[in-house]
Amino acid sequence: MGMNGNFWKRKKVLVTGYEGFLGSNLTKELIRLKSAVSGLDIVTRRKHTVLSGDFGKIRIYKGSVEDFDLVSKIMADNRIEIVFHLAATSIVGDALCNPLKAFSTNICGTWNILEAARKNKLVKAVIIASSDKAYGSQSKLPYREDSPLSGSHPYDASKSCADILASTYYHTYGLPVSVTRCGNIYGPGDLNFSRIVPDALRCIKQNKTLIIRSDGKFTRDYIYVEDIVSAYLLLAFRMRDSSIKGEAFNFSNESPLSVLALLKKIYRYAGVNPGYKITGQAKYEIKHQYLCAAKARRLLMWRPRYNLDDGLRETIKWYKDYFAKKY
Repeated sequence: MGMNGNFWKRKKVLVTGYEGFLGSNLTKELIRLKSAVSGLDIVTRRKHTVLSGDFGKIRIYKGSVEDFDLVSKIMADNRIEIVFHLAATSIVGDALCNPLKAFSTNICGTWNILEAARKNKLVKAVIIASSDKAYGSQSKLPYREDSPLSGSHPYDASKSCADILASTYYHTYGLPVSVTRCGNIYGPGDLNFSRIVPDALRCIKQNKTLIIRSDGKFTRDYIYVEDIVSAYLLLAFRMRDSSIKGEAFNFSNESPLSVLALLKKIYRYAGVNPGYKITGQAKYEIKHQYLCAAKARRLLMWRPRYNLDDGLRETIKWYKDYFAKKY
């Protein structure tokens, strides 16, 4: 995709939320590319993640992006050049139950990153991880980057606000920042079992009935984590181009499908009969939500490498190994 691998060698990189699902996969790839990685997270050295065995290759900081002094010190002490800001309250249900925490982490945390980067003149690129939910509920699908940011519920609104802050820092201060909005990411290392893919695979392992909160007809994008890692790295690399700075990009495989259609594939590739119960109790969730990635294809020359079938097969293999070690 036009990215020079040598670009990342010895590059001084900060990843916030480095032990989360996407953060751990991104950090592992940065280590492979021989970057000098600093990682900030509220919980460190988690067990059974994709980073197991790699902690000695990361300069680890335990703390929150809500701590401006800590964020500033990390950037200054490590002479950070590129920031991937992934730390967030990332689960919709958690934000619904505790909106103040979500707003503090997702909004205050983002302005702390932006302001610390503004004051650190060595920073050449800041990538802000947003969400398709920043668009809120739209009647026109798929969502494009010029769709209004109109989140109506706590998680969605926190992402809408963070995106506006990123745009503000670009237009007012010229900060080299860009925003990513992705479909539903799945793949190795996702240990949040409130999400549909790991939850389904855990239920299969434990021979339990999967509980579906919606009516099963909600439609989403599902994109493999390695494709998102490559998108983040490519975007940061291309931030040297002035036409990329200040922009937002959707990353999607542009093949939305329903929860039930997704589960049909999971059960088939896992080699078991379907076992789920539909409750229809989901509240404050958008029924149909998916993205257009034409802008990323056109300006970044980005393409996903994995279709859903290949990605699910790789994911199932990883979880089989994970469950074998854990149980």
